[in-house]
Amino acid sequence: MRILYMPKTKYWVKFETNMHFENNQKFAQNLDSADKLKQYKEEFIFPSNSDNVPTLYFCGNSLGLQPKGALHSLQVELTDWGKLGVEGHFHGNNPWFHYHKFLTDYSANVVGANPIEVVVMNHLTVNLHLLFATFYRPTKNRFKIIMEAGAFPSDMYAIESQALFHGLNPDEVIIEISPRDGEFTLRTEDILDTIEQNKTDTALVFFSGVQYYTGQYFDIRSITQKAHEVGAFAGFDLAHAAGNLDLKLHEWDVDFAAWCSYKYLNSGPGNVGGVFIHEKHCTNPSTPRLSGWWGHQEESRFLMKKGYIPELGAAGWQLSNAPVFGMAVHLVSLKLFETAKIENLRNKSIQLTNYLQFVLEDAKSKNLDLDFNIITPSDSNSRGAQLSLLFEKNGRAVFDHITKNNSIVDWREPNVIRIAPAPLYNSFEDVQKLGEIFASFSKI
Repeated sequence: MRILYMPKTKYWVKFETNMHFENNQKFAQNLDSADKLKQYKEEFIFPSNSDNVPTLYFCGNSLGLQPKGALHSLQVELTDWGKLGVEGHFHGNNPWFHYHKFLTDYSANVVGANPIEVVVMNHLTVNLHLLFATFYRPTKNRFKIIMEAGAFPSDMYAIESQALFHGLNPDEVIIEISPRDGEFTLRTEDILDTIEQNKTDTALVFFSGVQYYTGQYFDIRSITQKAHEVGAFAGFDLAHAAGNLDLKLHEWDVDFAAWCSYKYLNSGPGNVGGVFIHEKHCTNPSTPRLSGWWGHQEESRFLMKKGYIPELGAAGWQLSNAPVFGMAVHLVSLKLFETAKIENLRNKSIQLTNYLQFVLEDAKSKNLDLDFNIITPSDSNSRGAQLSLLFEKNGRAVFDHITKNNSIVDWREPNVIRIAPAPLYNSFEDVQKLGEIFASFSKI
């Protein structure tokens, strides 16, 4: 392993050079001692068992942990509501009229965007439908949508309903790309070939940033470039990518994207979502959209006149005023990301996930009852902070064993355990302890 100093971030970054891992507590603790992000674990509340022992928590790809600052942030807004009533929109500690703006710069940094391209609003699938209204406008010649097979159900339902909404047959509109026989993840070349084969009638290429089931990180840049090459738009659901990967949405020329805030972004169950709309689209007032009051030009919004004048940028896609309480929690988490820096988190995530793979494979090699294969790509550039374990047998029993040992991972039917080592709050010692729990499983 070599260590380089990154002057712009003031962070010592560890780069892998065939590092030799060891599966023992002392080795894991040494890695934690060298981790410049280790203090962030203290910013979160961990669930505890009946003996008040904190759990090992590896479920941030489903619901992130609560930041300790969330309660205070909510109390500030609740106090202003009580003291000021409606005047809190303009005279509170954080005036609600502008509240979404407090999150914009932080969100832009998380996804690699210009601030004008980002707005926090609504919820993920609501935002996707709003974006489809802009970017899926089928014609007689261009009407197909290319996506991955086995996408998260909400995406499948949304795409199907979009086809039906336009009076089209989903079976004729949607092209789903499946892995090759005997494989679990998609090859980028197969995605690009499918786009090429359907280049004359494809209107939209829509993918996850990270596939929720396998943990595969799709090549967003290459997919976008190919979509544009054939005259289609490229959009992404970043539910499992935002806060997980070092994204560069503006640089990669992505047309649009949406994400939630409750997974890697640690902002509470069902909390507010975010959108990205590339500057070339969002700064054009004639770009089609569904409109609402809060997207109207701010300076004339309260004149209550007919005639929609969009606010410049992605903010012009807003419909309603900000859900302040949810945003107050989200703001706390975004500030943690701002100080930690997404590139530093990504560097730690690579090493943390690699160590997880090492200890799991070590446990498997010593325990014949552990019959699983890791279906997440082994290449660090093709995955984020997640490993998906496909079990041939004993999968549910292993999951129950982990749960009984005060650890939280995620079970997905029919036979997959997903484990997400989130770099903001998971440690190498956490990973090593989880490996010991796996190794102690017995089907008897």
